[in-house]
Amino acid sequence: MSVKKIVLIVVVLLVVAGIVAGTVIQSQSNVTKVVVGKAVRQELVSIVSGTGQIKPKTYVNVGATAFGRITHLNVKEGDHVKAGTILATVENVQPQATVAAQKATIDSSRTDVNSYTAAEKTAAANILQARADLEQKRLDYNRARSLYEEKLIAKQDFDSKQAAFDMATATLAQRQAALDQAEAQTASQRAHVEQALASQRANFDSLDKTVSRAPFDGLVTNVPVREGETVVVGIQNAGGSTIMTLADMSVITAEVKVDETDIVNVRFNQTVDVTVDALPGRVFKGHVTEVGDQALLRTTGLSTTQSTTGTEEAKDFKVVVTLDEASDDLRPGLSTTAKITTARKPDALTIPIQALVQRDVAAEKVLAANAGKPATVAASSGAPAKPQLVQGVYLISDNRKKLHVSFVPVTTGITGATEIEVLGGLKNGDEIVTGRYKVLRSLKSGISVKRDTSVDTPTADEKS
Repeated sequence: MSVKKIVLIVVVLLVVAGIVAGTVIQSQSNVTKVVVGKAVRQELVSIVSGTGQIKPKTYVNVGATAFGRITHLNVKEGDHVKAGTILATVENVQPQATVAAQKATIDSSRTDVNSYTAAEKTAAANILQARADLEQKRLDYNRARSLYEEKLIAKQDFDSKQAAFDMATATLAQRQAALDQAEAQTASQRAHVEQALASQRANFDSLDKTVSRAPFDGLVTNVPVREGETVVVGIQNAGGSTIMTLADMSVITAEVKVDETDIVNVRFNQTVDVTVDALPGRVFKGHVTEVGDQALLRTTGLSTTQSTTGTEEAKDFKVVVTLDEASDDLRPGLSTTAKITTARKPDALTIPIQALVQRDVAAEKVLAANAGKPATVAASSGAPAKPQLVQGVYLISDNRKKLHVSFVPVTTGITGATEIEVLGGLKNGDEIVTGRYKVLRSLKSGISVKRDTSVDTPTADEKS
């Protein structure tokens, strides 16, 4: 074979290869690269997050109940105390002196009661004696009257017996009156004792108020005073009226704020995972025990009913989570994050959230019908119809050995961290377009696509 023929054959082969390559490049230039995913069945958990701080369910400000100087301060911040523990004492010289003086008065009054009781017994004995004497005088009088009627004694003797009988009667009445007087004096003195005891109870109360005791088992969280300072009885939280703050750490809560868009899904008794910034790696289990009704302004923390401004701004709602188990490592005020499980489905059909788009369903149907055909301009009369935007995904289908996409409306259910539940419009295993963001933003039904198998890291714009 001559050299000319070999050169001619090589040239022809190069021309054919160029034509084929050009055809392939031309066909590929009209194909869009897309990231794909599938609708799959899996367990889906919907979680709402909120941030806040650890708070005890019960805490009290132990206030001053007596005026004076603090003589003993027995605890410090961070101490655990038992119910009844003496926390602090205020100078009590005057209350103690008042109690001692009143005790002496009570003892004296009780001695007087004993004296009057003895007088009662003496008066009672005198009555018994007077009654016996009266009985004897009655017998003498009756005997003298019989003898006088029979003219056996002189009238002088009869009158003497009668006078003795009358005197004995008067003596008994006098001694009965003396007993009544003694009983009245005893009752009066006993009333004085009761009055003194009542006053002493008030004195003991005043003395007891100089001692502050723990009302329950708890943790001392704040001690704003020092030993030697003077405290006063005043308004709660006023300076000099609060000795310390005691928190009941047997029941611990996390008070968090949840965004207004998520609060509608929060219910009582939903399970919660609580994490604390100061205790990394630890998760505390809890449940929702309170859901606030008042919206709180994010900038000020005030409820919308308390705010006087009319500006619109983001709002939160208070949610209280009670931890299932207390821990000595937790302290009031620690920053915390609560992840509330609002829904859980073990076998939900799910797709990536980023696959969802909104499109005019009527326009997408026209584009899908004209897939692969030259574009046509539809005649219109009057103003164009208002787009009817619906939520859906782009479903990938193999048409004539090419991949095409078509818009499919879907109905959704609960939302997870990165997936969302599909209630209708797709079936398990359907392949859909999940990215990239720039591609999804301009994707239309009927467009030819190919799977993007690159592993390039998405840009910030594509993640948004």
